[in-house]
Amino acid sequence: MVLNECAEFDLAVRLRDEGAPLGDLFAFISGLYFRGKFAYSSAFAAPPSGVPGSLVITAGRGLLPPETKMSLSDMRALAGVPIDLANPFYRDPLERDARSMFTTLPPDCEVVLLGSIATSKYLDPLMDIFGERLLFPAEFVGRGDMSRGGLMLRCARESAELEYIPAHTAVRRGKRPPKLEKARR
Repeated sequence: MVLNECAEFDLAVRLRDEGAPLGDLFAFISGLYFRGKFAYSSAFAAPPSGVPGSLVITAGRGLLPPETKMSLSDMRALAGVPIDLANPFYRDPLERDARSMFTTLPPDCEVVLLGSIATSKYLDPLMDIFGERLLFPAEFVGRGDMSRGGLMLRCARESAELEYIPAHTAVRRGKRPPKLEKARR
């Protein structure tokens, strides 16, 4: 919908006219899941000076800050790159940016992955580079995208940071946890 040149809603018009922030575009595309990631990382990221608090894994462009302005042609280019570890157009930019970040970060700095840990497409390249420093929320095991998104939104709202565990030793698929209770407003 956002790539439709006839779309008249604000984000689509901004994307066509002057570009729009990657974070806004991904929040529109994936809804609750990315909004949860964005809210959670905004609430809890504590990066060293000069390092972004959050980065978005993209298809073909590696790791980008969520405020990166994207054009319509940029978004079409992302959509044209299959997210597959065998695809060098996906994997090479991701590994390039992760290696660059690895050399920039102090040795005691941990990296938290708020993406899917059940599949290899994000986890394996990052684990190969960051090793024991790559963590993810323990509460993600067994949860689907929407459940993780809702959990992260709730945690950001309640100022309740999740527990992180090392990705290299973690169970990547587990029993589905109970549904989240309805949020109180």
